[in-house]
Amino acid sequence: MNRPKFSLLPQTRRAWVRSGAVLGVFLITILSSINCITKMPGQNFTGPLPPLTANQNLLSFALEKHVRTLAVDIGERNVANPDALEKSVAYITRALQDSSYTVTEQKYTAMHTTVKNIIAELPGGSHADEIVIIGAHYDAVLGCPAANDNGSGVAAVLEIAKAMAASKPDRTIRFVAFVNEEPPFFQTEQMGSMVYAKACREQNDNIVAMLTPETIGCYTDEPNSQHYPPPLNLLYPDTGNFVAFVGNYASRPLVHQAIISFRKHAQFPSEGIAAPGFINGIGWSDHWSFWQYDYPGIMVTDTAPFRYNHYHKATDTPDKMNFDRMARVVEGLIHVTSDLASHNNADS
Repeated sequence: MNRPKFSLLPQTRRAWVRSGAVLGVFLITILSSINCITKMPGQNFTGPLPPLTANQNLLSFALEKHVRTLAVDIGERNVANPDALEKSVAYITRALQDSSYTVTEQKYTAMHTTVKNIIAELPGGSHADEIVIIGAHYDAVLGCPAANDNGSGVAAVLEIAKAMAASKPDRTIRFVAFVNEEPPFFQTEQMGSMVYAKACREQNDNIVAMLTPETIGCYTDEPNSQHYPPPLNLLYPDTGNFVAFVGNYASRPLVHQAIISFRKHAQFPSEGIAAPGFINGIGWSDHWSFWQYDYPGIMVTDTAPFRYNHYHKATDTPDKMNFDRMARVVEGLIHVTSDLASHNNADS
């Protein structure tokens, strides 16, 4: 019986072409996704840092004072040390009151201890119903004085609040010090920011932006000082001299808006990422709680354990921190806060 002859070469070629096309589409999709996640607007600062300004010198001194009070004078502050928690509440409250704010507390019970979120509000004007949250956690992980994590973030919130006190923003700004961010409460219903975000959603608060300064005091020019969860190590610099703006993909517009403002006003290196929340480290702070209630939230950080060797250790003390560089970052965040609270910059 005569059988038709088939050429294997054209079939193989067609299969190869089809496979190549599929691979090409796959690679384009991957590259496009990476571009969406990592590409940030604005011109990043490079080169030597300029000398500190007089204002930055004052800010450096104030930030160090806050951190030393929390980490040295008060020390480990958590439900295992409730007296230290109360001293922290008193210090943060007094600092906000000294900046002319009225302070309120959100109390709840965790592990048979009454704990408190601390809130100060700067009323908005033309768009007062739109709310910007600037917040950081003041508690410490067990066995740690928590200078950088997160005395640095609390210090930043206090100084941003002080700088903004005399302003008249379009949007309302709330400055919040959260309790219980650290284990065993991390990403649970008793996490302070989770309790706060849930209450905001229940009362239909229109939160348009949430920014948390989280561990922002460690900077170095040493090569190979910066690490990342894979595959981010292939996409970002290996020197830990920058501050990072971090959000999930839903918060990408807020990441962009914040980093545009920072790069416009601050002469300091910055990197940004808006990635799926399941990537290691993306949701490691109080902004995560706001994602759970469909609010946009971002973290500003020195990347914590990916750079800071004293993360969650007894050696997390003020002498490990660079307050001069931290002052440059916080001064930039003051401008970011002002821009976020301006309705005219809403679509920047």
